[in-house]
Amino acid sequence: MPRVTRGFKARRRRNRVLKLAKGYRGARSRLFRTATEAVDRGLTYAYRDRKARKRDFRRLWIARISAAAKINSLSYSKLMGGLKKANIDLDRKVLSNMAILDAPAFTKLVQIAREAVA
Repeated sequence: MPRVTRGFKARRRRNRVLKLAKGYRGARSRLFRTATEAVDRGLTYAYRDRKARKRDFRRLWIARISAAAKINSLSYSKLMGGLKKANIDLDRKVLSNMAILDAPAFTKLVQIAREAVA
């Protein structure tokens, strides 16, 4: 009985992995076994870090809003509480951009929050 090399299916599977490993350094982009390990690890990190990116950006926005609020002599928590009481629904990304690019408008928001808290 002749030996079957499983040519097409196996080659297609190997080429799929090697295509994902393109750009990796050394044997990781050329040898199937090391490429498989590198690709598996890379995909795991990519999945994990897509979640982490959202957390990192939220932390950055909060730090920027907090710094801008402190310039206007109000704490971050009082600012956010005041905006919530004043029914101003702006997310942290927008508030962060406003704090950087449009300081006068952000100062008006701080005044509104201060009045809502008091």
